[in-house]
Amino acid sequence: MLVEDREIYEECVVTQTQEAVTILVVDDEQVHRFMLCSMFKEWGWRCVEADDGTTAVEAVKNNSYDAVLMDVRMAKMDGMEAFSRIHAMRPELPVIIMTAYSSVNDAVEAIQHGAHDYLTKPLDFDRLRLALQRALDRKRVDSKKQEIEEQKLSTSDSTLETGIIGTSAPMQELLEMIRYVAPTEATVLITGESGTGKELVAESLHNNSLRRDGPFIKVNCAALAETLLESELFGHEKGAFTGADRKKEGKFVQADGGTLFLDEIGETSQAMQVKLLRVLQEQELERVGGEETLRLDVRVIAATNRKLEEEVASGNFREDLYYRLNVVMLTVPALRQRADDIVDLVNFFVEKFARKNRREVSGITPQCLRLLENYDWPGNVRELENAIERGIILMRGDQLTEKSLPLTLQKSGSQNGRYPLDGELPSSLQEAEKMLILQALEDTQGNKSEAARRLGISRKTLQNKLNKYNNSL
Repeated sequence: MLVEDREIYEECVVTQTQEAVTILVVDDEQVHRFMLCSMFKEWGWRCVEADDGTTAVEAVKNNSYDAVLMDVRMAKMDGMEAFSRIHAMRPELPVIIMTAYSSVNDAVEAIQHGAHDYLTKPLDFDRLRLALQRALDRKRVDSKKQEIEEQKLSTSDSTLETGIIGTSAPMQELLEMIRYVAPTEATVLITGESGTGKELVAESLHNNSLRRDGPFIKVNCAALAETLLESELFGHEKGAFTGADRKKEGKFVQADGGTLFLDEIGETSQAMQVKLLRVLQEQELERVGGEETLRLDVRVIAATNRKLEEEVASGNFREDLYYRLNVVMLTVPALRQRADDIVDLVNFFVEKFARKNRREVSGITPQCLRLLENYDWPGNVRELENAIERGIILMRGDQLTEKSLPLTLQKSGSQNGRYPLDGELPSSLQEAEKMLILQALEDTQGNKSEAARRLGISRKTLQNKLNKYNNSL
């Protein structure tokens, strides 16, 4: 029997900031179903009940739901069989399995076959809400991705408003993910080493979202002490603490209708993590020292250079907050992983800082460009940007040379033996060819086959050239 909770349906107010969400609850215990549906009503969701697996399968076949919460043990078609049939019909529909401890193995097997999550009875309601919210957020992302694919939007960069420079494979993958995720309301966690451009990715997500006309507010969580960070994020009432001589609106309120970017989220304390989790779950807050509850419409994007999975394992970061932030994770590759982009980045920064410092730059010497391409860039794009700015400011003449770059880069070139003749160009093509042959042989420790491969010639051709230059090499 299929029982719709019409009271919940009639009383659930759908606003512009909260979509109508329908959960199918499948359980043969009527009291348990009633309890769950009553709780969903409080959370603003509508509920549809099914008292066995057969009814649930038929309901999914004929109706649309946002998620399914299903018990394993039922007399008429158990949850495992029902899940298998539902997943075959609607693989995009998230199903969360409820099970007793004795049936955890079944639930794990369901996860392996596509179930979204499983919960053990008696249910932890905070964990239930978190699991359902993650399932709903993931479904929204997948639905938007499918919508974009169906509309056959162009995959060219012209459809994506972004200041990100990169044609390498890792960057194209990142840009494609931004294209899919930006138009959704999903919370995004951006990871990557320091200096890779995580803030630029966050701005791109905002600029390509439906919130693009709203504010984009940035907060560096590592730059403020915990007490100051709380006031900065949530605001405070006049007299809330010493020095609070006036009421202040926090960054969450400032970002209302737009996007809040929480940079270095991994640096927050456990106490602050609890407060952030509540705001993310409830979309409401109180100012420090205040009692008024403020409703919010804010999309949160967070970033970190820490490995939050390890921080969770070590107890430094709350698991529930991690899962709430990590609806979609975007990883920005290190510059050494996208070396094909270095030339484009160099040209961009040269033009930018030449204009900023009113310098005439006619070009970059080959030795300088080669040095930049071969450096490992532990500080990533930020280090490259700083190096180019320094080079533009200190360069002699109208060409950027390696001599105006930071000493660290110059030493890296000389240590690798890649820049002979103190950066001077060879006097002839023959000298240049000899130089390249010597460099290739040195880099390969005399391995002629490998040296020939790197030079793009056959081993026989390399041997002929060695014989030709025998007296001068």
